[in-house]
Amino acid sequence: MDEKTIRKDRMRYTKNTTSSSFALLAILFNVFYFVSIYRSDVGSYYYTWLTGASIIYNLVFMLVVFLCSEGVKLYNFNYSVTMIIVGALQIVRIFIIPRKAATTILQVGEEERAAMLAPQHVRVICFLLISSAFLIVGGIIGIIKGETLRAYQKSLENKAA
Repeated sequence: MDEKTIRKDRMRYTKNTTSSSFALLAILFNVFYFVSIYRSDVGSYYYTWLTGASIIYNLVFMLVVFLCSEGVKLYNFNYSVTMIIVGALQIVRIFIIPRKAATTILQVGEEERAAMLAPQHVRVICFLLISSAFLIVGGIIGIIKGETLRAYQKSLENKAA
């Protein structure tokens, strides 16, 4: 057997830890994102229904991505696609709270300033983009590895028949 065949054969007995690890890293960067936002002290700006919806979304996000991290370990195509979709949603999130907070001017003490200052704005956008990248790359790796394994198993079935 050549080395490529051995690698494919090993896939039958090992888990896809690469995609799984990427999903867990995406959760970590999402946590960095929401901690950065929710610890901001700009009066009552963040006490809105949008923040409540964001908190619920973060909980659902973490549950779905953790489920995906377990599903892609078994080379499941559907979990890989779900990771890519959720990764795209992370990009969409950039245009909701961070954009709105960066463009909203508040009276804080004696000065007027944006609800989210530029350094924090850049930081939360980076967190969302990194989280998104981990999900999309992890999903693509999951699809590629899953298809490779399915093709190999099909070739083994054809040889046996």
